[in-house]
Amino acid sequence: MGEDPLEFDVMKFIHDDFMLDGEQARVLYHRYAEHLPIVDYHCHLSPADVAVDRRWENLAQMWLYGDHYKWRTMRSNGVAERFCTGDATDREKFDQFAATMPYLLRNPMYHWSHLELARYFGVDDLLLSPATADIIWNRTLAVCQSPDTSARRLMERSNVALVCTTDDPVDSLEHHQAVKADTAFTVQMLPTWRPDKVFAIHRNAFFNTWVDKLSAVSGITISCVADLLAALQRRHDVFHANGCRLSDYGVETVIADPYLDSQIEAIFKKVRAGGTPSVEECRQFQSAMHHESARMDSAAGWTMQIHYGAMRNNNTRLFETLGPDVGVDSIGDWPVAVGLSRFMDRLDREDALPRTILYTLNPRDNEVLGTMLGNFQGGGIPGKIQFGSGWWFNDQTDGMLRQMEALSQLGLLSRFVGMLTDSRSFLSYTRHEYFRRLLCNLLGADMAHGRIPDDYELVGRMVGDICYRNAAGYFGFDLK
Repeated sequence: MGEDPLEFDVMKFIHDDFMLDGEQARVLYHRYAEHLPIVDYHCHLSPADVAVDRRWENLAQMWLYGDHYKWRTMRSNGVAERFCTGDATDREKFDQFAATMPYLLRNPMYHWSHLELARYFGVDDLLLSPATADIIWNRTLAVCQSPDTSARRLMERSNVALVCTTDDPVDSLEHHQAVKADTAFTVQMLPTWRPDKVFAIHRNAFFNTWVDKLSAVSGITISCVADLLAALQRRHDVFHANGCRLSDYGVETVIADPYLDSQIEAIFKKVRAGGTPSVEECRQFQSAMHHESARMDSAAGWTMQIHYGAMRNNNTRLFETLGPDVGVDSIGDWPVAVGLSRFMDRLDREDALPRTILYTLNPRDNEVLGTMLGNFQGGGIPGKIQFGSGWWFNDQTDGMLRQMEALSQLGLLSRFVGMLTDSRSFLSYTRHEYFRRLLCNLLGADMAHGRIPDDYELVGRMVGDICYRNAAGYFGFDLK
């Protein structure tokens, strides 16, 4: 007689072949992708947390302190704000998230959370829910108290070779210097130049305060645009000396309006005197600052990243109560093609177009970017202009696949520099695993259906390039 089927083990949700649908996908992942180091060239980790090797008391602190992704899902499930950003206890917040989890089927949070439980806490035999919350809380609590769950150890356990944080030009970079000085820690942490505040001339009081900080840290008295650019250049040089090789610009859309230098000078002095610029003046000033900043990047041999399309702080009540980055942002729909073309063309004509990665938050623009890439490739640099991975709201199965499909049809997927975490969480390196599984499943299905050669050496090399080698070479990092 056969065995009672109830005696069979139920297959784990997170298992070795998670998201891998066929033999080719499984071979590609396990043989060519799974064990490669991670180059996380864009993240929002706290350099201070790395410098002090931060520890957390429990999973709620790791998951729910500052994670606007989770707050959005909890609010959608009717959870009161005190359990998201308020004064509830850590355990109460965790229980509310656990109660939300069963409602997250088909939301990427369901995959990410269970991957993190499996990889960092060894919880791969339970699904998080109210019924399992107490068991999982206690099991993860024990792990949090172990030496293996600190900021640095989590990076080492994730096989991270290098991370690039996101840093304001006025930042002292003291934490980067402290990490670099500690030779016992082998993960490289480099800064990224993020000069968004120089674009914020529409917020004149905020802008003026920031310019004063820039003046103080650079040692340059800023009384005109030439002084402003000189101060930025001095800080740019300091960042370069501290290992920075990338810039990043977070803009609503890429603007390249015509302007005269005399107009930019007048706008700057107007705002420094307390005046409020018009919409046209704001666009002109942003156009000038982005152009001049890109020229600095090019001269230094950096890669310029442009993240565009976020419509931020939509909920006035929550913004005024809690501030930015609390989960009330969404996808915007500004036009981009004309401004982006003019911006890149002017730099190209001046032989000042740096390596560039373009990220759209609106997947409507995937084909726009896919076709824009080919207009400005060259200079003997493979994949000089990159279509960046799906990010934020596109950082999930459909968004990643749509980005890779558009790049495949309109460019060279094999030159793609791959995935990044774009995250503040030290547990989010599972996003690299998730991406690698999706990539291998996509290519494995093509192999199985005869759309590309059923050749593991050929396709496996492509997988390894996208997951690690392209990024290591493209950015010029010194990786051991």
